[in-house]
Amino acid sequence: MTGMRITQRAVAQTALQGLNRNLAELGKLQEQLTSGKVVSKPSDSPTAVNRSMQIRKDQAAAVQHARNISDAQSWMETTDTALTSMVAQVRRVRDLTVQAANDGTLTEAGRTAIAAEVSALRDSLLGLANENVDGRPVFGGITSGTKAYRADGTWLGVGSADGTGVVPITRRISHDERVRIDVTGPEAFGPPGSDLFTVVGRIATDVVAGSSVQGDLTDLDAAIDRLLTAAATVGARAARVDNAAQVNSDRRLSLDKQLANVEDVDLPKTIMQLQFQQTGYQAALQATAQVVQPSLVDFLR
Repeated sequence: MTGMRITQRAVAQTALQGLNRNLAELGKLQEQLTSGKVVSKPSDSPTAVNRSMQIRKDQAAAVQHARNISDAQSWMETTDTALTSMVAQVRRVRDLTVQAANDGTLTEAGRTAIAAEVSALRDSLLGLANENVDGRPVFGGITSGTKAYRADGTWLGVGSADGTGVVPITRRISHDERVRIDVTGPEAFGPPGSDLFTVVGRIATDVVAGSSVQGDLTDLDAAIDRLLTAAATVGARAARVDNAAQVNSDRRLSLDKQLANVEDVDLPKTIMQLQFQQTGYQAALQATAQVVQPSLVDFLR
């Protein structure tokens, strides 16, 4: 049996290859500690990189959903505040109307004063109906303008003034869920002819003229019911959005934890591995120094 001849060059090359492998592993551990990341390039772990990309995609979606939720909350808070104020003012209009209807001794000056206050309340109601968020009227639906109503009480939104054909404004608050955030003017204040502003304006006219306001009271009660229904609808949607906000917050925290588990180093474990690797590299250097004794001249012979 013929033995294999191992030359000095082969011994040196093998030793150097081993040292280079140890040094590369040592450098990799040092890079992980410096960056704080287990994965710095796709070749480190294709599976981890793919998982990391998917988690980051989910994080971007969750961040966008959080923006949508914040926008929806702002929109609905403005809407709810406006409706609450309008309900209080319409009830004041009703009190004045009942006073005008039941006080047979009311003088002309008294009727004029009541009519003036009712007219002022109508203007205030129109102002609240034109509340906006970032320049967009909350009761205007899909519209390019900054107001939902003209001074004469005409609705400016897109669609029929009776509320049919109106395109709702929605926001995506999760991967599978959209929520409507608006209430249009016709839905909250009624269709043309029987809308809140027409009824209040008619009350002011009838009070001044001394005409019966019993029919106006009936229409006003219907307007109050519409306002209360709209406020309840907005409140229910707001509760849904608030719940989505909590779910979104929890999901973002969960995704942050998942990404950390995939990318971040286990600091104690990595430090221990680095110490072991340093010890192994130093031992390899010493062993190689003992084995590879010949000089460069010996390699050239």
